[in-house]
Amino acid sequence: MSLSTEQVTEVLRTVIDPNTGKDLVSTRSARNIRVDGGDVSLEVELGYPGKSQFDLIRKLAVAAVRQLPGVSNVSVSVSMKIVAHAVQRGVKLLPGVKNVIAVASGKGGVGKSTTAVNLALALSAEARVWACSTRHLRSEPADDAGYRRRPESSDGQTMEPLEGHGVQANSIGFLIEQDNPMVWRGPMVTSRARTTAAPDQLARPGLPDRRHAAGHRRHPAHAVAEGAGYRAVIVTTPQDIALLDAKKGLKMFEKVGIPILGIVENMAVYCCPNCGHVEHIFGQGGGEKMCADYGVDLLGSLPLNLSIREQADSGHPTVVADPDSPVAELYRGIARKVAIKVADKARDMTSKFPSIVVQNT
Repeated sequence: MSLSTEQVTEVLRTVIDPNTGKDLVSTRSARNIRVDGGDVSLEVELGYPGKSQFDLIRKLAVAAVRQLPGVSNVSVSVSMKIVAHAVQRGVKLLPGVKNVIAVASGKGGVGKSTTAVNLALALSAEARVWACSTRHLRSEPADDAGYRRRPESSDGQTMEPLEGHGVQANSIGFLIEQDNPMVWRGPMVTSRARTTAAPDQLARPGLPDRRHAAGHRRHPAHAVAEGAGYRAVIVTTPQDIALLDAKKGLKMFEKVGIPILGIVENMAVYCCPNCGHVEHIFGQGGGEKMCADYGVDLLGSLPLNLSIREQADSGHPTVVADPDSPVAELYRGIARKVAIKVADKARDMTSKFPSIVVQNT
């Protein structure tokens, strides 16, 4: 009996993507299956940012197909396709950005800035990422403001992003001294005029520097921002007082129709580097209980670790400073969960619809 594409399809139903927990056929990831005698070729297209997962998925598919009798050679190519996903009603997609992820807490001091930066860096290894409203992302040598230089403007109205560790970023903090507050009154925040809508400008990727233009023509897959966005990640510590504010932040996003992707529990546990003693300084199980109460997922728990703070303050966050460390792997795991949750949302179809213009004739 000769080998058939149906046989290959059936065996691919047993191949489970460890990141999504779903098989390659039901997710329509396996495509263009071809059988020529004993030679089998197929493509696997992931719907989430996952460059680091290509080799793993390829090996799983090859191993499964090789089990079929009569197979002599298997060729599997893996790619990914990142699309824009629908946002809350009445909100327009940002030009040049497919998906926006907000990192928020409702409370200061729980580590949302450090979490946002490390998530952006982790995602940047999988797809193109834009980061805004953060100044902790930089490459040395840097000035006291956190970057090698201040932003430039080619048109006198918009400011171009700076780049650190391969991620473009923008922040109003790039324009002011470290100890100067930035006070925005209502018109500054809400005005749609190009010269005054500062938050709007920060959220839009600027034009890339000419030196990097060739590599920056593709639109970012995700924008990671500390603040408001189309989907939210809530950061909290296990401490009761932090959870109270995190719950308020979660309810605020729900009221304005912004989906919650999940909760990150920061500073969950401290492990003494000298004796190995483990202590839950800020309490235990608070993040898990909040997830159970509000029906959201716990994306991951991060330790209270001196190196995380030192690396963030130095401008080399953990994901790039110590990429092989257990903490960096935790950040990458959280980032992957976030990306997959975004990919599970309904796709945005507004670009498929024609523009309708009503004119008086």
